[in-house]
Amino acid sequence: MFLRSLVLSLLSLPALVAAVEPVSFNRDIRPIMSDTCFHCHGFDPKSREAGLRLDVREDAIKETSEGTIGIVPGDPDKSAIIQRLFDDEDPMPPKKSHKTLTAEQKELFRRWVAEGAVYEKHWAFVPPKTPDSGFLNPDSNPIDQFIQQRLAKEGLKPSPRADAATLIRRVSLDLTGLPPSSEDLAMASGELTSQQYDKIVSGLLGSKHYGERWGRWWLDQARYADSNGYSIDAPRQMWKYRDWVIEALNKDMPFDRFTIEQLAGDLLPKATESQKIATGFHRNTQINEEGGIDKEQFRIESVFDRVATTGTVWLGLTIGCAQCHDHKFDPIEHKEYYQFFAFLNSQEEPVMKVTDPKVDVVGLKAQFKELNSRLQTLVTARHGELDEWEKGMKADYRRKLSSNIRKILAKSANKRSLADDLDLFALIAEPGDELLVLIDRRKELDNKLNKGPTTLVMQELAKPRKTNIFIKGDFTRPDAEVTPGTPKVLHALPVAKGRQPNRLDLAKWIMSPENPLTARVIVNRVWQQYFGRGIVETDNDFGSQGTPPSHPELLDWLAMEFVKQKWSLKALHRIIVTSQTYQQSSANRPDLREKDPQNYLLGRQTRLRLDAEIVRDVCLSSSGLLSEKIGGPSVFPPIPDG
Repeated sequence: MFLRSLVLSLLSLPALVAAVEPVSFNRDIRPIMSDTCFHCHGFDPKSREAGLRLDVREDAIKETSEGTIGIVPGDPDKSAIIQRLFDDEDPMPPKKSHKTLTAEQKELFRRWVAEGAVYEKHWAFVPPKTPDSGFLNPDSNPIDQFIQQRLAKEGLKPSPRADAATLIRRVSLDLTGLPPSSEDLAMASGELTSQQYDKIVSGLLGSKHYGERWGRWWLDQARYADSNGYSIDAPRQMWKYRDWVIEALNKDMPFDRFTIEQLAGDLLPKATESQKIATGFHRNTQINEEGGIDKEQFRIESVFDRVATTGTVWLGLTIGCAQCHDHKFDPIEHKEYYQFFAFLNSQEEPVMKVTDPKVDVVGLKAQFKELNSRLQTLVTARHGELDEWEKGMKADYRRKLSSNIRKILAKSANKRSLADDLDLFALIAEPGDELLVLIDRRKELDNKLNKGPTTLVMQELAKPRKTNIFIKGDFTRPDAEVTPGTPKVLHALPVAKGRQPNRLDLAKWIMSPENPLTARVIVNRVWQQYFGRGIVETDNDFGSQGTPPSHPELLDWLAMEFVKQKWSLKALHRIIVTSQTYQQSSANRPDLREKDPQNYLLGRQTRLRLDAEIVRDVCLSSSGLLSEKIGGPSVFPPIPDG
């Protein structure tokens, strides 16, 4: 009897150990605090109640202004927050907040304090780490090992591979936004081998349409638009930036270079036209052309937008929330917001003429210079013809001339430019004159050199603007002056002594190997495109208010692999689409419906609705009406009146 009881006790030991697993601050406590406590007891001292701060252990265990101690490690009965959590009359969080904790959440808090109230640094600010040695099997895709390990822990198995036709269509739409070719579909008639599938993936990654499909993904982050916004919403030429993105992705430009050129291409040594075009990323802000506006106000609004966009796109942080005060939930100070703001506050916003890459600009400029010299000689020799014509001009004839010609005639002869004289000679010369031929040739060269497309770019001012903190985010209420800087919670910004950091320093800081955020944020966004949900569901918020990763070890491995593969997006896509996890059937199963109805564990592929643009292109492709031309000015569909 004793032996039987001992065996039963030993068999139940794993369940007992699991039941008393230590409470994790990041996994169990921080999400609750962030939702219910940090607004009044978090980072921002101006909104802190009773002097109690709960996001930092050293402050949480201090005596408050009310003479109580929020947390007494190891002694929940003496901890003010535990007393208030279980106080029905005067609970915490207060009733007016309309937030309540469940009995299980309250008990988690009690256990956590009893276990010593151990805090952990927020996971997103801790550099990614490699899995334990020996965890990964080099013979299989690491993604599958992470996913299947978690499924096994929940007593679940992955789904079988999707049928060949479904899989080929899926990967074609995901990588190019277009249905598969007839050649690829022909492979669906039999069993699709790994070698055949790999060949299809390579072909799709090499397709010119890959850059179109994933360019749209990036242009959404860049808030790309072909018009200015606001009520006038006039058109603008930005398509050169759009084409730059597509070309960069098709060439698999390393993501660190892709980032640096967009944030600071104009500051690179001997910056090329292409690198200047790339800075259009931050020219996609709205432009207000309404009458009576304060131009400085809307310039500042554009900088606010650039700060917030940079924060969410590359760092996954809601930096914009610190515009008016210290961040309520994350360790980002009001002052640090304006230090970040200073990087993006010292630029001009010019319209840049863009040359056709097929045009020999140097040669054309030489021809233009030589032609102007010849024309100047001819015009000087024949100036008497202009004088005679102008002296004999009648008032009625003069009134019928174009406004441009009348403006030229209003100038004295010695103040007119060569172009002015040529416009006049074009009126009086007889058909067949060598001069008219040269004038036409000059117009042709001028059009090639100066009348082509333009694009909006960023350009650093010779002297940086002064940047001040704005009280409550109001640009009419400047406070202390600040210089460019980055949040202290992240890695240091290395800058040479005696020099103020600029956008190029910021871009390099963002892409630094020491940055714990950028690689995670980008691989998470790519993952979201394939599975409908990121490993971190709040893709723009990796801070305290965001959701923790469903598979943290997988997220870290993907981030580190992205860097290891020299920031190659195509390598990242290949890793994902060749995994069994991606290739699974999307059919639902009773066991998955019961244990994981939202498919967080990825026991099957997610069933995704196609984007509107892909639906359109599939229809056009299937009907034979799809234009495969890439690049050039945008097409504006007809819009009904009103």
